[in-house]
Amino acid sequence: MQFANGGGRPGRSEPESTCSSVIGHPPSNNAAPVIAAALALFMARRYIAPMHWAIGILLFVATVVFMEGFAYVAHRWLMHGPGWFLHASHHAPRHGNWEWNDLYAAIFAVPSIVLLLGGVQWGWWPGTVWIGAGIAAYGAIYFGFHDVIVHRRLHHRYLPRSAYMKRIISAHRLHHAVETKHGTVSFGFLWAPRPEDLKAELKARGNAGVRAPTAATRDPVDHP
Repeated sequence: MQFANGGGRPGRSEPESTCSSVIGHPPSNNAAPVIAAALALFMARRYIAPMHWAIGILLFVATVVFMEGFAYVAHRWLMHGPGWFLHASHHAPRHGNWEWNDLYAAIFAVPSIVLLLGGVQWGWWPGTVWIGAGIAAYGAIYFGFHDVIVHRRLHHRYLPRSAYMKRIISAHRLHHAVETKHGTVSFGFLWAPRPEDLKAELKARGNAGVRAPTAATRDPVDHP
């Protein structure tokens, strides 16, 4: 038996710290926040309550709507701004199956992949799964509308019949009537102004940057 006071009477020994037994020296005060954070992360990953599906769907739909606004901003001020060095390939005739602009699809897919992995594998807040899925869904909608229907990068026989589809397709073709970095119109994808308003805007600018019609093509403004 050990005597703490050297006087023959048993003394009360201090309880050993768990951290001390593990790392071999007494814990410092600075370790407490780290230990607490690690414990909170462990508890969150193991015991966090699942999100109600209705809230998840609301997050999913809100993300899809948000992404249209994000796409508008990125298209207008990034792609037709400092990112034109990639996007210019999309306003020029394509040779082959790929263009430099396709790198944007890979870049914008990264947040979706990270959020899905975080929510499914890394114990993040469950809402990140729904947000990541919303970003992915918008990407799929964008690919179907933009790359397949408008630019026909996959063969199809689809003809737009609804007023909505005719409007957004015509608007995007009017966007591509301009081949230059500046001066084009209609930067959204799932929402667009009326084609008549876009034509008037282009003509008010003197059709600056508009692709000249050839013997094989019609006027890109009058016949988008």
